Amino acid sequence: MTAKTFTTPKDRPWVKTYAEEGLQIDLTLPDDVNSLVDMFENFGKHGDKIAFTCMDKSITYRELDQYSRQIAAYLQSLGLVKGDKVAVMMPNILQYPIAMMGVVRAGLTLVNVNPLYTSHELEHQLNDSEAKALFIVENFAHTFEKVQNKGQVKHVIVTSLGDMLGFKGIIVNAVVRYVKKMVPAWNIPNHVTFKDALNKVPASNYQRPQLSLDDIAVLQYTGGTTGVAKGAMLTHANLVANVEQCMTFVSKIFSGNEAHGQYIATALPLYHIFSFTVSLLGAKMGFSMLLITNPRDLNAVTKDFGKYRPAFFPAVNTLFNALAHHDGFRALDHSNLRLSLGGGMSVLSNTAAEWEKLTGNYIVEGYGLSETAPVLTLNPPGQYTGKIGLPFPATDILILDDDGNEVPLGEAGEICAKGPQVMKGYWKRDDETAKVMTKDGYFRTGDIGVMDERGFIKIVDRKKDMVLVSGFNVYPNEVEDVMTAHPKVLECGVIGVPDEHSGEAVKIFIVKKDASLTEQEVKAWAKENLTGYKRPKSIEFIDELPKSNVGKILRKDLRKLEADKA
Repeated sequence: MTAKTFTTPKDRPWVKTYAEEGLQIDLTLPDDVNSLVDMFENFGKHGDKIAFTCMDKSITYRELDQYSRQIAAYLQSLGLVKGDKVAVMMPNILQYPIAMMGVVRAGLTLVNVNPLYTSHELEHQLNDSEAKALFIVENFAHTFEKVQNKGQVKHVIVTSLGDMLGFKGIIVNAVVRYVKKMVPAWNIPNHVTFKDALNKVPASNYQRPQLSLDDIAVLQYTGGTTGVAKGAMLTHANLVANVEQCMTFVSKIFSGNEAHGQYIATALPLYHIFSFTVSLLGAKMGFSMLLITNPRDLNAVTKDFGKYRPAFFPAVNTLFNALAHHDGFRALDHSNLRLSLGGGMSVLSNTAAEWEKLTGNYIVEGYGLSETAPVLTLNPPGQYTGKIGLPFPATDILILDDDGNEVPLGEAGEICAKGPQVMKGYWKRDDETAKVMTKDGYFRTGDIGVMDERGFIKIVDRKKDMVLVSGFNVYPNEVEDVMTAHPKVLECGVIGVPDEHSGEAVKIFIVKKDASLTEQEVKAWAKENLTGYKRPKSIEFIDELPKSNVGKILRKDLRKLEADKA
């Protein structure tokens, strides 16, 4: 993808809507940006403005530039070369943006890892990505210790939560380790501390790599219909383009230098592609990012909102809803909040209404996937439509039937997209890539939608069996594979069921192999082998699973069984 100008076919129904909204429908990438590294270089113009704040400690854009160069120089000193993979397994702490930028600046490929992964999940991702180095928070070092690392991951950099917090960090680390006991015992031979990695090689040793827009910047893992986590290859062009596409909409609210001095409340984890790209957008526009390490602690989130009064808040429906019903949050002055951006899962109408009533701010809903870096559609600022919005600039979206034919406006079909933000493909999985691409180069999202005469799209169903828990994809095959490994489970089927807190929750139907199997045993097995959001919230023992003639478990029949009971 060497082209820098991307256009939209002028016969699409949303072209007129763009003109009415005063939005730019085509996209031209900046001449001086040929990779994310060029974008990072431009961050330096923000100088001593605050880049990131976490636990009341801030680093400036100047410091971010310096620290990330030091990490890049350190990684290069290890002999890592362009294209090598480096995994980063951290929550929202100051070390994440430093490590992320350092990895990319060194010419390496970033592999985002959920820090709550079990050793089973982590082992697959490290092996599949061929990661040669790993940044990890000590709270989860025991998880890596359990991984059967065959020497592929040669360098492990371990950080503590308080490493970048100055004197306060000493207290934070002591409380985390000895009072809250949040750091299980671990032993990783020859590891290096984050502080040592940061200070070992001077920034002046950094050698800027030769990169192009076509090079892979990030492997973003996602499940897909097979349930096996696959790395979506996101190029520098994919991410640069998606940031520029977001700018078209966001700059309508924050024009000129209006972002300077304003905070983005970053409660969604930066390893999630939605939050990751928003952070790049924020840094480009000169926002300050308020990193919220634990968004489940609503009292702490409320305290941060009260102190920093963010102007921009990207979140998922569950968090908007929880805060809108939190007494402390409701008592705050929200007059500085100018943009609430909903993604990751559908924004429910009652949540949007409650949020607007409380804050005076509409939730602007968008839609995307890991494979699309991630945003494909967004609503124009200042309106809640109950739909996922219009296709992004230079993004062509077709609604296709099962035979690949375009359906008339107002009829349902699969949402298929083509644009500069669409991934290069799945890492080492050409067969899986072929399954999700049409012969004309459109990415099949697996979601069923309807487009109206103005180009607005509404999702009506999902083609895949995927369960969406608080914006995170859960793939039934993966859960079933883990749970059937229990010696007392004969077979099982997994579906998603409605949940008022997370949108959907995982339900499992189990046929026992041993009659003594209990719910407690099932939950304990899930806790040991699955990340929290993948664990079944409800369990039902059943004598027989519905199956097709060839023995395939019929999840649609399980869903019908659940609906009939409801």
